[in-house]
Amino acid sequence: MRKVADCRDHPNVSGCTLTISGEEEEVVRAAAEHAVSVDEHEDDAELRQMIRGDLKDEMPAHA
Repeated sequence: MRKVADCRDHPNVSGCTLTISGEEEEVVRAAAEHAVSVDEHEDDAELRQMIRGDLKDEMPAHA
């Protein structure tokens, strides 16, 4: 199941509205990189655990 990380779910300094979706490890990695480069977080185990805990299942697209 694909996962989704959505910046709108958390307060952030940039007012970011980015949504990232994909396989869990891809999303955690991309969301951590984004949080460091845009939202001024430090990339550490705590950040990645927070991201992983907040992932949601992606809703299937309707045909």
